[in-house]
Amino acid sequence: MPTAAPQKFEFQAEIKQLLDIVIHSLYTEKEIFARELVSNASDALEKLRHLQLTEKDVHDDNLPLEINITTDEAAKTVTFQDFGIGMTRAELVENLGTIAHSGSKAFLKALGEGGAKNTSLIGQFGVGFYSAFMVAKSVKVYTHSWRTAEPGQLWTSDGSGSYEIEESEGQRRGCKIVVTLKDDCAEFAKEWRLKEILTRYSAFVGFPITLNGTKLTTVQALWLRGKAEIKDEEYTEFYKFQAHVHDTPRYRLHFSADAPRSINALLFVPQENTERLGFARLEPSVALYCRRVLIDAAPKDLLPEWLRFLKGVVDSEDLPLNISRETMQDKALLDKLGKVVTKRFLKMLEEEAAQRPDAYTEFYAAFGIFLKEGAALDFMHKDQLVKLLRFESSLTDAGKTTSLADYVSRMKDGQKEIYYLVAPNREAIESGPYLEGFKARNLEVLFCHEPVDEYVFSNIREFDGKKFRAADHADVKLEDIPQQGDSLSESAAKDLVAWLKDTLGAQVADVKTSDRLVGSPALATNADKLMNAQMRRMMRAMKKPDEAAEPVKVNLEINPRHAIIRKLAALRTTDPDKAGLVAGQLLDNALIAAGLLEDPSRMITRLNKLLESI
Repeated sequence: MPTAAPQKFEFQAEIKQLLDIVIHSLYTEKEIFARELVSNASDALEKLRHLQLTEKDVHDDNLPLEINITTDEAAKTVTFQDFGIGMTRAELVENLGTIAHSGSKAFLKALGEGGAKNTSLIGQFGVGFYSAFMVAKSVKVYTHSWRTAEPGQLWTSDGSGSYEIEESEGQRRGCKIVVTLKDDCAEFAKEWRLKEILTRYSAFVGFPITLNGTKLTTVQALWLRGKAEIKDEEYTEFYKFQAHVHDTPRYRLHFSADAPRSINALLFVPQENTERLGFARLEPSVALYCRRVLIDAAPKDLLPEWLRFLKGVVDSEDLPLNISRETMQDKALLDKLGKVVTKRFLKMLEEEAAQRPDAYTEFYAAFGIFLKEGAALDFMHKDQLVKLLRFESSLTDAGKTTSLADYVSRMKDGQKEIYYLVAPNREAIESGPYLEGFKARNLEVLFCHEPVDEYVFSNIREFDGKKFRAADHADVKLEDIPQQGDSLSESAAKDLVAWLKDTLGAQVADVKTSDRLVGSPALATNADKLMNAQMRRMMRAMKKPDEAAEPVKVNLEINPRHAIIRKLAALRTTDPDKAGLVAGQLLDNALIAAGLLEDPSRMITRLNKLLESI
């Protein structure tokens, strides 16, 4: 019986418009066509696998469930073949000629009505099929439905507005799509180019892929498997593959959720924070997938910026994708996904901090800077993040840390503020004058060794109703306690304060006796409440070389019980010149301890004069 002549069809008007969009503006990268056709092939195989469980009569039932891709540089063709569900003549018209119908949508609806749910479907011959016309002169689809009684078919089009369908004998079950490339797209017929694309986008496809007869390396989508069936070594190998690293992860989080959206996530914390080692700022590394198919390898809007150290995968079958898988229609949904993942990760950290504090301390030493960044800037997750912060304190041993909750639990009755001091290291704090008044009163002080800490405390403001207060702040008020040692009389101290104000002049905003000094002669506090020592250093670093910095103004507090202060009180009458030099040195010493001395040259000149007087 002679084969019927090809029947010509016009594309639906919406399909013509869609083709124009796809070819000229939809996709930013033409290579996406390979990802789309492989994805469609995978979906067709998934449907066939489901049908084999319910249907007894399946055409060519012994064919392997795999995807075969071949290239021909001479002919400038790429062929994608699957042994999946295939299509009938009517389905070719419905799925490839109109946009109002979709085979995958109908299939998913049927599964849903039957109470089943197949999470591996993404849409056979949805609009992704038309991406082939970005690179194709013509596209041929050889197909045979799984239904044995149906004849094979050949669908042909150049994407210009019409297509032809004719019967084709000898077709195996599934679809074979032959893409004849445009001259300027001939690179996609090169084997190495196709391999590069498939490795990037289709590494987790659930079926074997061969390219010109060679099986490509694919990796199991571990995030879709149950945790109980996955070994630690499998997690580690997956982490190395996905993150392109060689270390082992410090933490991992594997979870799935159905509400408010379906999510499967597998996240890893690396061993080291490369930003801390001086490398470039990290970029987002948690890839976004939709049912095993890569949507975005580095989505900037999925997770908060402070989580940029995480590696891994977030997969959601509910993503309402635009016509292109490259862009999301619903940014609000992406935010919802990110919130779910962020809260689960923070919950994991809370559990680790409580159950394995030593390991958490090691994690915090490397990655705590990111948690501080989040606590200062991420209002939504601030409360959880603040609980995870850790600091050394005046009551902890060197190298040991405390949480803010533990600090509050140790606060004295009536204490309303959480005190902290910022310095490069513990030794600088313990040897300075600002801690001694607190130690004498048994008040705990947090030790902060990173410049960002001051900014963090100023942003989070309080914890458990207790405000944060810098222990070196000029307004700190401490309860009176009995003082040890001889002291200047009240009148002598008052005269010395007046003399220091007059002698130091514009270098100080105020001078007063101190109730918080124990073993040090003096301390300086910043008179500018809006600019602390850390901020001054930042502002100074930003100034141009020829720009003069505003002179620092401080309040000077003196200890009337200290031997130096008592001797200075006597020296100002017996040797006023030397007393002036000592007063200046006293101030500079206090500025050094406060981190506020900006020009040491005057101090050196003064010291030389003092040495001459020996």
